[in-house]
Amino acid sequence: MDGINLYDSGVDPVAVRRHVGMVFQRPNPFPTMSIAENVLAGVKLNNKRMSRGDADDLVEGSLRGANLWDEVKDRLDKPGSSLSGGQQQRLCIARAIAIKPDVLLMDEPCSALDPISTLAIEDLIQELKNDYTIVIVTHNMQQAARVSDRTAFFNIAGTGKPGKLIEMNDTPVMFSTPSEKATEDYISGRFG
Repeated sequence: MDGINLYDSGVDPVAVRRHVGMVFQRPNPFPTMSIAENVLAGVKLNNKRMSRGDADDLVEGSLRGANLWDEVKDRLDKPGSSLSGGQQQRLCIARAIAIKPDVLLMDEPCSALDPISTLAIEDLIQELKNDYTIVIVTHNMQQAARVSDRTAFFNIAGTGKPGKLIEMNDTPVMFSTPSEKATEDYISGRFG
């Protein structure tokens, strides 16, 4: 990232986590924490001290950023696990953006969600990409076409073999005129 090998022995993984937010495939709010505590978890792990007012502002700002504030503002003290699946995923996004990362990684953030929640997350990605570099992994070709500006196609030669980058380009180019046959075959559904 920015020319630095994040796996280099001299790179502190805790420092990396301050710059990279992660949203996983399945929503994973911390079950013993309230909605507000979930949002503040990453900030507290980074030993950032803040006043109650600043914490309240961060919770509200992060939940607004995740398009969740209006749905939960009256129950911030309730467990994050009490929310629906789509709301839990947006809570996890709020938790990730609360640390103000440079990059937001999303590993199939809609795979466990219904179509309405998927649309909400996709709309949110469109908004968030104005403020964050977002890297999303998805096997859903339609979703990749809808939410990405640039698309990369990775493939493996076989089970147990390492994956490799086949092609990367602007999304409209990748989906209309890919330069590699393997990419065209995958996008068209001939294999995959």
